Amino acid sequence: MKSSRAARRSCGRGGITFHHAAPFWFGTAAITLGVVLHLPMYLGARDMDYRLVGMAMDGPMVAGMGLILVGLAATVYGLFPPSSSLRPSTSSLQVKALDDAHLSVTHVGLLLVLAAAVTIDVMKPVTLSFVVPGMAEEYGLRSASNPAGTVPVAYLPLAGISGTVLGSFLWGWLGDRVGRRASILLAGVLFIATSICGSMPNFGWNVFMCFLMGLGVGGMLPITFALMAEVVPARHRGWLMVLIGGDVAGAYILTSWLAAELTPSYGWRILWLLGLPTGVLLLALNRWIPESPRFLIQHGRDADARAVLRRYGATVVQGGSELGIEEGVRDGWLQLLARPFRGLTAVVGLFGLGVGLVTFGFQLWIPSNLQRLGFDEVTSATILRDAALLGFPVTFLIAWLYGFWSSKKTMILLGLVTAVALAGFVVLGDRVADHRGQLYALLVTPITGISSILAVLVAYAAETFPTRVRSRGTGLAAGASKLGGVAVIALVVAGATPPSISTTALIGAIPIALGAVAVGVFGIETRRRRLEDITAEELSMAPVSVPPS
Repeated sequence: MKSSRAARRSCGRGGITFHHAAPFWFGTAAITLGVVLHLPMYLGARDMDYRLVGMAMDGPMVAGMGLILVGLAATVYGLFPPSSSLRPSTSSLQVKALDDAHLSVTHVGLLLVLAAAVTIDVMKPVTLSFVVPGMAEEYGLRSASNPAGTVPVAYLPLAGISGTVLGSFLWGWLGDRVGRRASILLAGVLFIATSICGSMPNFGWNVFMCFLMGLGVGGMLPITFALMAEVVPARHRGWLMVLIGGDVAGAYILTSWLAAELTPSYGWRILWLLGLPTGVLLLALNRWIPESPRFLIQHGRDADARAVLRRYGATVVQGGSELGIEEGVRDGWLQLLARPFRGLTAVVGLFGLGVGLVTFGFQLWIPSNLQRLGFDEVTSATILRDAALLGFPVTFLIAWLYGFWSSKKTMILLGLVTAVALAGFVVLGDRVADHRGQLYALLVTPITGISSILAVLVAYAAETFPTRVRSRGTGLAAGASKLGGVAVIALVVAGATPPSISTTALIGAIPIALGAVAVGVFGIETRRRRLEDITAEELSMAPVSVPPS
């Protein structure tokens, strides 16, 4: 009787439910209050330019940390479904009508919310670039502008990026295990909780909270793409995913603008504290985030699947489910390394590694390197904002190419063009700062272009991996795109000289070019095709190799 009432309630709200609503909202309120209790110490340091170094945590801050821990436990309980619904099951519902449906207001609402989620998500690691100079100065850390420091500031981005790698794989597992919606909301909760990084007086606490922030950031992007791939009609799926993923560039523009406008008055810490309002905004929009009907069908939750299908204008059809083609696909990470998906895994892994080396080898250090070349903090942030603005319109062209020309050829083209632009920095070296126009021209591609490559990469993974391991596949793409950053930053922590513009450009140009070659060899075309048709072609190319349990 209880499960029947839950099913009826789910259907009434279009399949959008919390498994335990009261604990979830209690936990969210406790976390939000816990973060607010960290603000008095930050605001009290206004006369000291918001510098908290050397100060002891006050009573409200300690109480706030306790509330956050309690809140996290409550929200996890509120989001996780009963264990009986976690096992793959069978269903007789078809999803073909979902691909035949027209784009509706409900689709637009979902896409706008997920675009906001992607923007908020990407702002977190991008913020690392802009807080590093101010943090290094406040704590006296070793950086490009302060080589005499004893402790390298690179510990902060190393912790953050390591967290995103682990988060990508962890959320990839969660998305396939407990659902796309629950995973997205859990990441949003972590955004709120980890905004207290802006109030931590000790560098060690900053590093720890940055790692936790990375866990949430690493999971949001791949899960949102998995959800979009499974809800948006096939003929619109490719270009819309890339367009929304291309908002990575929009996130860079927004973050650089906020850095230029806010840090002179409120210090570098304000950029972390923005996680509070942005995280709350994401949770407030939760009613527009459904569970994937394909995920629901895979787990035998027909009542919920019917509700979501109707919500998106799809006719519910009873019969043999098309998802039956995945019968031989195992629900686990090892399936990605087995036939016929190991070639695709190689594509995603290699291309992702190249993206990571450009993003965190070049982008992460570009604000510091521009300051080393003579630009002040505000000017360097303004240069990067303007370069991102100049390249932002290209995002629309890339979305069109991916959705209407060729997904495979678009990936190859983007990789090669980005490699050529990076080669320009290798040739010119520090002389690139002598001519502002030349600097802008070369920055456009690695700032905007690499954002589009990441969007294309995760979209491609969402389209090519089957439903049963789709979140793991997108998690692999996101995690691989961060591994390069871990390698680069670890070298700096180990004592290597902070890399110059030409060095970071070189280590990014080589793998991104190799990634483009790998796509040409192993890639598969996905343009305007149904997910089930793509999976069927992959399975026909080679029999499914079942990994050992």
